[in-house]
Amino acid sequence: MTGVRLQADVLVVGSGAGGAPTAALAAEGGHDVVVLEEGPMVRQGEVVPFSLAQMDRQYRAGGVTPALGLPTITYTEGCCAGGGTEINSGLYRRPPEEVLARWGLDGDDVAELYAICDEVEKELSVQTVPGAQIPGSELLRRGAAALGWQHDESPRWMDYSAGPDARQGRRRSMTETYLPRATAAGARLLTGHRVDRLILDGRRAVRAELSTADGQRGTIDFRDVFVCGGAIQTPAMLQRSGLRRAIGRSLAVHPTVKLTARFTDAVNVPDDVPVHQVKEFAPDLSFGGSASNPGLVALALSDSWGRFGEAVTDWRRMAVYYAAITSQGRGRVLALPGLRDPLVTYRLTRRDKELLGQGLARLALLLLEAGATAVYPAYRGAPIVRTPADLATLRATFSAGRASVMTVHLCSTVPFGAGHDAPADTLGLLRATTNVRVNDASLLPDAPGVNPQASVMAVAIRNVRRYLESVR
Repeated sequence: MTGVRLQADVLVVGSGAGGAPTAALAAEGGHDVVVLEEGPMVRQGEVVPFSLAQMDRQYRAGGVTPALGLPTITYTEGCCAGGGTEINSGLYRRPPEEVLARWGLDGDDVAELYAICDEVEKELSVQTVPGAQIPGSELLRRGAAALGWQHDESPRWMDYSAGPDARQGRRRSMTETYLPRATAAGARLLTGHRVDRLILDGRRAVRAELSTADGQRGTIDFRDVFVCGGAIQTPAMLQRSGLRRAIGRSLAVHPTVKLTARFTDAVNVPDDVPVHQVKEFAPDLSFGGSASNPGLVALALSDSWGRFGEAVTDWRRMAVYYAAITSQGRGRVLALPGLRDPLVTYRLTRRDKELLGQGLARLALLLLEAGATAVYPAYRGAPIVRTPADLATLRATFSAGRASVMTVHLCSTVPFGAGHDAPADTLGLLRATTNVRVNDASLLPDAPGVNPQASVMAVAIRNVRRYLESVR
């Protein structure tokens, strides 16, 4: 094999919410660290958020990949330096205590993770908007308040030094925080480098085979490796390396259905999203706002384009919202010989499908209370909802099989656990190996019911610190 030849103490595969803190702490601990990122480096401000240009440059597969099932669930993955932290809206939620207890963590473990959350929140400048919200966010708040439903503003990792309004903030993503810390401490960040597989000598991984964006092949030798490619790419790469035991069999997501609401005044903000969330029915069900540029409004109307399509001309008075559930169903990730990308499947349970319909109806009611003049649910054959009386038709005609179900939260394909049936131990070490660690959303035992990136960062930092203690 010719081309790139590298060597490091620690190889970090991926540079998102798990990989970037892992690289920073390992490099600051005095280790020679190489970070390999399949996607490109795209600095904030180079592309408009939620635009087609961003989808082309910073998302895998242009932003939409299917998880096959009945229904098919489309999902998104970041593929760039900083991973998903570069393309999402920066919403931040600590893992709830009941979730940590479900994961087998309590007492000192919970205290440790929450102390790490304190550090992360300071590093990323996690805060609520100090000034005016965008209209779509205020409408969510208004509708929830009218119904007496529990709601709040989700904090974001944002710097508002340029001004107090929501649109004047700058996201404190991984390319603004932990990746600069890593490179300042000597880590080498190589973008456009994909790890195809690990080479093992017995139970120890000794080398990674890689390919570059310009078609070169290469290798990197290492002492230890942290795999942080995300809940789809991490299990696929491990399977290509011959590590298959219980890996990729328990994908957990937050399935989401959407609708578009039209108001009397201009409410659309193409390059930002609402930060208010409605948690009245949490953890099973939550509501929030989506990106709503004209193309995404058209996409949300496309399931019933024959009847809804003409409304897109009024996009300035329209905004897209979602209902997300905590799913009981599970999916699988399977690397297939000869294919670059894995096969992903997902099965919703009957309860999941029913909950999606309930959520869409409740969300429509909320937006009517907020002042919407018309609501356009995103499923084939949906009615236009103009009054609460129309909600009965929505419930009667909704079917998950006719809906555009999607997700942006992917977890649990290499879950940690204290029992030997879990593929990774509680600190992310693969039980089939002596030096392969997973340190991303794959590791979470299930979907936490909130944005998972705070959980990912807290767990990743805990794990890399324990690793550093063990190799002193």
